[in-house]
Amino acid sequence: MEQRRPSDGAGEEAGFSGWRRMMVRLLHLYFRLTRSITFGVRAAVLTEAGEVFLIRHTYVPGWQLPGGGVEVGETALQALARELSEEACIALTEPPRLHGLYFNGRISRRDHVALYVVRAFRVESVKQPDREIAEAGFFPLDSLPDGVTPATRRRLEEITANRPAAADW
Repeated sequence: MEQRRPSDGAGEEAGFSGWRRMMVRLLHLYFRLTRSITFGVRAAVLTEAGEVFLIRHTYVPGWQLPGGGVEVGETALQALARELSEEACIALTEPPRLHGLYFNGRISRRDHVALYVVRAFRVESVKQPDREIAEAGFFPLDSLPDGVTPATRRRLEEITANRPAAADW
């Protein structure tokens, strides 16, 4: 398997700029007005070598598991496959295992996330930075990059310790 290491981020803006924060708020307002609940998917893509694939968005701080929203008419697995392709250039080769369903009250009182554990996959190409994804790569589980979000750390601890999913993201 090809291993990718992201840049160290030197020279990049640290933190979360005002226009990006405003954009996230506008998106959440749009979803609140158009959907009764929001439902998303995330993937813990794990290698046999003990690595996890993480992304760093351009519009929110921190390293996270890849994923995104389930669109109207789309199943959770279809959304997961689409998001992995878009954000990670990864294709599923077997069905993933559902680890848990979470309430994500930090985003809104209406947000829910399904977390899947992906162990059978193919890397289609190296993910290049784009308008959405600043950096992406595989990291050893015992040496995660600085800035991994607390929720991502909690989910990885649940999975690696074989603990049941918590109720909240």
